[in-house]
Amino acid sequence: MTLSTKHKLTIVTVVYWVLLSYMVAALVWWFVALQKQNNLMANMLLSDLKRDDPHYIGKATLIQAAHNRKVAQYIGEGSTFLALIFFGAVFVFRATRRQIRLSHQQHNFMMAVTHELKTPIAVAQLNLETLQKRKLDEEKQQKLISNTLQEANRLNTLCNNILLAAQLDAGGYKTVQQELNLTDIVAGSARNFSNRYPQRSIEADIDEGVYVLGEELLLQMLVNNLIENALKYSPVEGKVGIRLKSNENKTVLQISDEGIGISDEEKKQVFEKFYRSGDEKIRNTKGTGLGLYLCKKIVQSHKGTITISDQQIKGSIFKVTINTYHDRKQG
Repeated sequence: MTLSTKHKLTIVTVVYWVLLSYMVAALVWWFVALQKQNNLMANMLLSDLKRDDPHYIGKATLIQAAHNRKVAQYIGEGSTFLALIFFGAVFVFRATRRQIRLSHQQHNFMMAVTHELKTPIAVAQLNLETLQKRKLDEEKQQKLISNTLQEANRLNTLCNNILLAAQLDAGGYKTVQQELNLTDIVAGSARNFSNRYPQRSIEADIDEGVYVLGEELLLQMLVNNLIENALKYSPVEGKVGIRLKSNENKTVLQISDEGIGISDEEKKQVFEKFYRSGDEKIRNTKGTGLGLYLCKKIVQSHKGTITISDQQIKGSIFKVTINTYHDRKQG
């Protein structure tokens, strides 16, 4: 979180406590003023009574009872107003803090998207201009074409993430689930990333014949985002592990990395929309803060769970658990 955001949160906190203290003090002052007036009225009515009146005690009792009812009324109304003020203030305070954080995250998102869009476009444009203006041998041409396709795929993934996030938020995406071979999806992703990043160490331990009920596009995006996230936050010499295991009830996908790890506080935040740790201006890793948010949404749409744990030495493990497709097992 930047200093500007922290400064805004500090101002909001101070203003919140000042206003809340003022409202509570005003409420207490009105209660004291009304109580004084109530006591004064009761004393005046009692002083007007004649002590030799045979009904003196009864009238005094009625006056005292009316006084006590007023006290109870003031306490009840005051407590109700105090509770409403307190809960209203807490709601406004939390909403304001959440809005400031969201504004900060959206600002980071726009900066990240701008960079993520410009980079593949610039690379593809440069490669195409090179192919157009120079006569290159076949090997160099194929290398430039392959690089251009890789950047186009990266751009397509980014667009898909943004569109899917918007559809999920608006409730406009309807999943159509069917029997899927998750082994093929995970193994295909592992091969794809190994080809794209031949210098990286990607180890896969994938069970054969793992079937689930789901939507292929979403599960493909889930696996790709988790692997890409592991590669992004691991050092070049670090190992990324892909593990898919299944039994009669549950299917478990684990993606591990050897990065710096995730603090316990951030484990609760990394699945939030637009959330990325650090400042976008000085961050070295690429991304928009949508990948893990989409992963959580996709897992939830498949009635599964996604958790984060620490590796024994260093790094993180993302664990996705969904139901195994029983009909396929029985068939």
